[in-house]
Amino acid sequence: MTIYLNNVTLAYEKHPAVHHLNATINKGDWLAIVGPNGAGKSTLLNAMAGLTTVHEGSIEGLCSDTIAYLPQQAQLDKSFPITVFELVFTGLWAKLGYTKSLDAEDYKKCTAAIAAVGLHGFESRMINTLSGGQLQRSLFARVLLQDQPVILLDEPFNAIDRKTLIDLTELINQWHRGQRTIIMVTHDLDYVQAHCPKTLLLARECIGYGSTKNILTVDNLKRARQLSESFDEHAPWCQQGAA
Repeated sequence: MTIYLNNVTLAYEKHPAVHHLNATINKGDWLAIVGPNGAGKSTLLNAMAGLTTVHEGSIEGLCSDTIAYLPQQAQLDKSFPITVFELVFTGLWAKLGYTKSLDAEDYKKCTAAIAAVGLHGFESRMINTLSGGQLQRSLFARVLLQDQPVILLDEPFNAIDRKTLIDLTELINQWHRGQRTIIMVTHDLDYVQAHCPKTLLLARECIGYGSTKNILTVDNLKRARQLSESFDEHAPWCQQGAA
């Protein structure tokens, strides 16, 4: 499964957020999307998840039944009265929908996913009692249940402890070895340099795309920062090739 970003332009709150982006993401890639704050990283990931409309261009090779998506914790209502087990089994939503209930096999899968992320014994805990690392483990267990070939992760390592970081990285490594495609938004450049083979550097437009060691250079990072700082929120919609 190859993903094609063809001249993709996206908007956020009526402002252009990503401009004329072209990239080919191959099956089994582990791609980090990085850039300054406001660079369009999460907007791009949301578009790939089908949550944001593509203004111009197209995203090909993706459909909703091939994607597992992990949102930022900030997007979750942690006060919602739901247990760890209930949160995790929403990963079976595509199978169960509104009408079906968990059978014995589904129950085993949920329990195994919770154990796989180190939360055995937490099944009945309410999510509002969890630490940041425990909640993130729960969200990773949900992704495990979704069991899709393409995994989208939005800032997966915010507000977690080092032990959780190590454990969840090993889980991503297992997905990578299994030839799943992993696309991850993160601000942690040290992590990207240590773990992610490919990088897309954004500053509302593509600064560079390719092997991480070739993209995360001092010059590229400086250019990304300069473009981000000079962005005009009131600029008119751009046209490719305009003077």
